[in-house]
Amino acid sequence: MKLQLAIDLEDVQGAIDLINKTKDSIDIFEYGTPLVINFGLEGLQKIRTEFPDITLLADLKIMDVASYEVNQAFKYGADITTILGVAEDQSIKDAVKAAHEAGKELLVDMIGVQDVAKRAREIDAFGADYIGTHTGYDLQALGQDPFATFSIIKENVSKTKTAIAGGIKLEAADEIKQANPDLLIIGGAISTVDDPAAAAAAFKQILG
Repeated sequence: MKLQLAIDLEDVQGAIDLINKTKDSIDIFEYGTPLVINFGLEGLQKIRTEFPDITLLADLKIMDVASYEVNQAFKYGADITTILGVAEDQSIKDAVKAAHEAGKELLVDMIGVQDVAKRAREIDAFGADYIGTHTGYDLQALGQDPFATFSIIKENVSKTKTAIAGGIKLEAADEIKQANPDLLIIGGAISTVDDPAAAAAAFKQILG
């Protein structure tokens, strides 16, 4: 199991500072969608220049023109990028192809997918590297978490690595271990606490 830190609510310098504090415990750093919107891929490039050896995911949540957008993410320094599971089949297939031709990886984000089991089976056949359940902020506010949806995904894929995200807290250690994703994505439970380094280390300990 790998640990990914979603960095969403920072500026670029804030993201750099957070990476410096947590890099001993984090496997993948996510340049979150708010950073993409606010600072563009130039912000990602600044982080890559500052940290040439870390693994960076650009959370572009691609819907269309997939090959171009995937390649732009990699051009500016990403190792992994994301496409939405609700995108057209051809877009996901094109994204997979572009990522693999570049020697990089693609994560399919299942946010907003209604028939999770069916779509998980389809995406498993497309050859993506990761498929991830994602309980967005708006549903977290209603008390939802990603574990039930994650179990559906895990039951319906055989080749694709699994990821889980969506308001997961340290108190969910037992559920994390039971779910056993390939990639655990944590945001605010590390980035918004007083001691991000200690929080990251605590999550890393759960992963063993």
